[in-house]
Amino acid sequence: MSDGHMATDDSWVPDACTLPTAERPLRLAEFDQFFRDAVRGADRVSAQHLRLRLDGGAQVEETARDLTARESSCCSFFAFAISRSGPDALTLDVRVPAAHVDVLDGLADRAASAAGPR
Repeated sequence: MSDGHMATDDSWVPDACTLPTAERPLRLAEFDQFFRDAVRGADRVSAQHLRLRLDGGAQVEETARDLTARESSCCSFFAFAISRSGPDALTLDVRVPAAHVDVLDGLADRAASAAGPR
């Protein structure tokens, strides 16, 4: 959906996630805010690989590193890589194993919905 309204359904969150259920809405809200503030574009490189183009600000990089580190601690199947693709641009690559493509689909949908048209 691209109307700027975020779905609150977290049914795509896998059972493998160890984040307490009560904390999941807060984490989803953090990701939604990050996507709204930082994502400048997204490319689905493959079924198991999503590349997000981010604003290159120092605060964006700090937030991306903090958020992805915390997410990796509860959903260890995620592989996040942050790289600077220029002085004003960052890239966040998100990879998952084949068994968790549906989770990456959900994350990609949230990023697209939150970022909206640019």
